[in-house]
Amino acid sequence: MIRRSLLLPLLLLAASACVHVKVQQSPATAETEIRARLDSTAMGWNLGDLAAYLAAYTPDASEMLPDGVAHGRDRIEQTMRQGFWKSGRTLQQLHYEHVEVRMLGDDNALVTGQYVLTGAGRPQRTGWFTTVWARTSDGWRMIHDHS
Repeated sequence: MIRRSLLLPLLLLAASACVHVKVQQSPATAETEIRARLDSTAMGWNLGDLAAYLAAYTPDASEMLPDGVAHGRDRIEQTMRQGFWKSGRTLQQLHYEHVEVRMLGDDNALVTGQYVLTGAGRPQRTGWFTTVWARTSDGWRMIHDHS
């Protein structure tokens, strides 16, 4: 009798272990998280913290360069060190304007906007960017940057 009474709960437990539940995030929540992660890149930039700036990228992220696509966060770091971080930190402050987040399903997003560099007695520099984001186990991260 005890064996039969345990059989049903054990079968239900085994069946529930086989079910994969995907918690769907609302587009508004995803957009908020993506915007916060994007803002963290500006914060890292403005503090002269390249590691904080790069933390928004996946290890295998790519970037568009004048001569084509470069792959890997290490390559993106190299690009930054040869350019904006030549002196060990950036000279101007960074912020973003006109940012739009367009969800591409539940786990990807296209983010466009304008970057603005100001200060240090230099002329303001602006440009447009497009980034592609993916939901990862570490949260939303950039998988491609075209800026």
